[in-house]
Amino acid sequence: MEEGEYESVLCVKPEVHVYRIPPRATNRGYRAAEWQLDQPSWSGRLRITAKGQVAYIKLEDRTSGELFAQAPVDQFPGTAVESVTDSSRYFVIRIEDGNGRRAFIGIGFGDRGDAFDFNVALQDHFKWVKQQCEFAKQAQNPDQGPKLDLGFKEGQTIKLNIAEGPPYPGRNPGLPRLPPPTSGETLPNPQDRLPARLNQVQAGSSSDLSVVPLFPHTISGKKPRHLGQKEGGRSTPRPASVWSMTLSSPPQLTLTDWRVRQ
Repeated sequence: MEEGEYESVLCVKPEVHVYRIPPRATNRGYRAAEWQLDQPSWSGRLRITAKGQVAYIKLEDRTSGELFAQAPVDQFPGTAVESVTDSSRYFVIRIEDGNGRRAFIGIGFGDRGDAFDFNVALQDHFKWVKQQCEFAKQAQNPDQGPKLDLGFKEGQTIKLNIAEGPPYPGRNPGLPRLPPPTSGETLPNPQDRLPARLNQVQAGSSSDLSVVPLFPHTISGKKPRHLGQKEGGRSTPRPASVWSMTLSSPPQLTLTDWRVRQ
């Protein structure tokens, strides 16, 4: 153990009984029925701690906490902790005094739940020890770990479903999209698609354009009569002619406001 390792508490049980056990004559295992269960040699508190990979079963006084005996456990199940063959509430542990002397004693719990917690605490600790050893081996030899085979097997295919995004505003969803321009190809000028007479006006040439307003506007200080306006008690008919205006400079026309009359 390293000096920098800290000690953690795995389990604490407030009551445990200690028994003297007869020497085992055969390899058939220990039996609690052979102990004097009604006359325990000592009773106190049990505490299981861990320091590094070693767990310690400590028998302490209930009031003062003075250590009565300690059993280091470096493997479970093993010779340091053994279960009896005729009960789940009794165990045999191997205690040590720090001077090399060892002895086997029996311990027992009055409740089966306490015995279950005692057993599970040791199992969980050594399961963690096993995982730490495996992680250390993988860190030293990373090439020996399992490798993932992400390649395609023979005859294996893959299918991709690419959803088409929403259509552009103003575009007919039924029409196909135009392909992107190739190298050396330029996009057509939008002005080429406008009427020839409108392009002449935008180029700066003077020409006469007859325009029909969609909405009534004031031109040259005159306001046109609305359709259906009464004049002298009669309804004026729809005007037969349209207004004409001469543009000497490129107009600021909006195609949504005016209609060009060819």
